[in-house]
Amino acid sequence: MGISKEEYVKEERILSKVQELLVNTLNELGKDVYQDEEDFTEFKKMMWENSSSFDEGEMQQVMAATNQEAERVLQKQRYFKKLCQIKNKPYFASIVFKDDHGKIWNIYISLTYLKDGDFNNILYDWRSPICSLFYDYEVGPCSYKAPGGQYFGELKRKRQYKIENCKLIGVFDNSLNISDEVLQEVLATESSDKMKNVVNTIQQEQNQVIRNLEDHNLIVQGIAGSGKTTVALHRIAFLLYRLEKLSSNNILIFSPNPIFTEYISDVLPSLGEDNTLQTTFNDYLAYSITEYKDVEAFTDFVARYYTYQVPDVDVIKYKQSDNIIHDFDEYLRDYIERAEFVESFYENEINYVDREEINHLLHYKYDRLPLFERVDEIAEKLSSSFYDGSSRKKATFRKLLKEHANFKRDFKEIYRGFYLSPYCKVTLTEREIDKFIKRKILYYEDALLFSYMKGILDGFPYEQQIKQVVIDEAQDYNKLQYIIISKIFGRADFTILGDINQNINPYYHYKSLEELIPVLKNGSKYLELLKTYRSSPEIIQYTNKILNLNHVNAIRRHNHKPVVFRKRLSNLKETLLEDISNMKKSYRSVAVITKDDNEAEKIYNLIKDEVNISYVKLDTKKFKRDLILVPAYLAKGLEFDSVILYNDRSNSYKSNERNLLYVACTRAQHELYIYN
Repeated sequence: MGISKEEYVKEERILSKVQELLVNTLNELGKDVYQDEEDFTEFKKMMWENSSSFDEGEMQQVMAATNQEAERVLQKQRYFKKLCQIKNKPYFASIVFKDDHGKIWNIYISLTYLKDGDFNNILYDWRSPICSLFYDYEVGPCSYKAPGGQYFGELKRKRQYKIENCKLIGVFDNSLNISDEVLQEVLATESSDKMKNVVNTIQQEQNQVIRNLEDHNLIVQGIAGSGKTTVALHRIAFLLYRLEKLSSNNILIFSPNPIFTEYISDVLPSLGEDNTLQTTFNDYLAYSITEYKDVEAFTDFVARYYTYQVPDVDVIKYKQSDNIIHDFDEYLRDYIERAEFVESFYENEINYVDREEINHLLHYKYDRLPLFERVDEIAEKLSSSFYDGSSRKKATFRKLLKEHANFKRDFKEIYRGFYLSPYCKVTLTEREIDKFIKRKILYYEDALLFSYMKGILDGFPYEQQIKQVVIDEAQDYNKLQYIIISKIFGRADFTILGDINQNINPYYHYKSLEELIPVLKNGSKYLELLKTYRSSPEIIQYTNKILNLNHVNAIRRHNHKPVVFRKRLSNLKETLLEDISNMKKSYRSVAVITKDDNEAEKIYNLIKDEVNISYVKLDTKKFKRDLILVPAYLAKGLEFDSVILYNDRSNSYKSNERNLLYVACTRAQHELYIYN
């Protein structure tokens, strides 16, 4: 809803004053930052020149003072950078709040704060407690939580602004209505090469996830286009603002693939925060499993199924199942219980090592440790007892212990033993077992079990530095992966986001992500995001039919462009090039999504000489989104203005591949063409 001319002029004056204060603050702060850098350099030089005169205690004090000064300078630099970011668009919204004491608060909301000379807030950081009113309430009674408690009052007005290059372009008064003018304008814009922040259009259900501080772990089920990843990144920015002693280096994001990592790389910097640590589960597997040349990537594992290269589907289903976790645990428990030193021995003519004594150490004194760590502890104790802890003798004892034990640190052989044991619930011949044990590149389904086994017997790498873990595309991880991750990051809280409808793992499915609650420690909360902001109602109506969904709500307005079907094409190349050409005239990003790699290769060779198209493969890290070709299983998490979905008539999507089809179709924002 627009505002009166008088109100508009008033808002222009406020913008002018804020702009003047912002420029003055930037000028003063710029001088301070420059002077601080010079002073800090001199300070470090002085400390270095006089370091020889400091004793150990004084040196520690000097180091602490240096670190403290460095942090102060760094904070000032970060704030200066944030103010530079908002220079041309100081704020995006405002609220008028009347507290229960009758005081009126006029709050202008920005990416960061700004104070006047009297230290009064002129701009409020969107993450501050009072700003939650903008996202959570319509005009009327309201409340917000702050460190001091719960505050009540009345929201008198909500207002949004369109500002470009310091000029006021538009002002809108709005309620909570998610179809407001600003949101629809944002949704109508064409997609860009990278994901953007949406701090000015965060919706109430998204805000509940972003600002949750009560629960250690959040599990979020969000439909395609509900903004799961965007919410996760804005939640990270919020936690960095609200939690003391939390930095970007304390947060780890598990991404589905390197393509996705690159796609989201601009969001946190645009919110004034540094990018966090990022990895994929495959990175962890490759790091932890050194017994093989390499580990198969998840996408290759999926591609094996969709290209029909799996002769033993039931075996892989078992390896991916929850049941195998119990069976494997029982096998490892039995292996550890049977482990023993089979005889006593002399280290030399004097030093006698008694079998019963070291078995007591193995199974009682050190039973809190993983099996192979117990051997190291026993070697340490023997070295201490006989040679005052000599490291050379510790190595000698470790060698002797291994020679007199009925167990060996041969993980391939231990893993092989499971499939020959009564604990395994599938029957395999030794030849069949050796096919996957003796490979140079370990299959993905085996890698999960192999890394878990190593963790149980050798210890999981414990990452104390990580305090927050974010897992995107959560439905593609089985429970064993969550068990592994929770053991590695024992001090961390988790934000887990996924959509069971977008699961592309053909061997493992969740009925609900609520199944993860028992796996995580400290208590978890399950939330749902049921509105989609990506696709047009016409596209959503079609994609709902694929999976028989009826709870998905499209927020975009109708564009009156139905899903187009191309069948029995007389000239594939000509039709494809014509559709691409028409789409490129209207939209910034166009994607051709195929069912698998073979079809992607076919289409690429067909049209590569006619159009400049980026062919996205597993190892692709950067690409331009104006025109890309990508197999469906690599398109997850991405979105495009228009999509052409292609599959050969002889390679149609089968009933058990509906999720992959759903993923491919829901990448489209405005137009969707389906070939065959």
